[in-house]
Amino acid sequence: MSDDFSLPQLSETDGTSDGLGSIRDAPTAPKSASDLEQLFDVPVVVSAVLGSSRMPIGDLLRLAPGAVLELDRKVGEAIDIFVNNRLVARGEVVLVDDRLGVTMTEIVKGEH
Repeated sequence: MSDDFSLPQLSETDGTSDGLGSIRDAPTAPKSASDLEQLFDVPVVVSAVLGSSRMPIGDLLRLAPGAVLELDRKVGEAIDIFVNNRLVARGEVVLVDDRLGVTMTEIVKGEH
């Protein structure tokens, strides 16, 4: 049994059965919002996280109305915006009429 293991040499046509080239060589048309129309009605969960805190359950059970819970963020620091539990952006809390809202200030690139 030999310890030598070599990878096969890949050519530009590898990965396709007909030898017509890579899928990366295929012409692509510019994308627009209408290309995503099928996804417009897919529901997602959006969460804006102001901060977090850790504490023992005993301390949590002793909290009463009016208690202040210290978070791990400072005043004015960006909040995290999650879509389906995945961080997608950072933003700031804003007041819209009598409701709170979030304005996105930074889009977070995916880590693939």
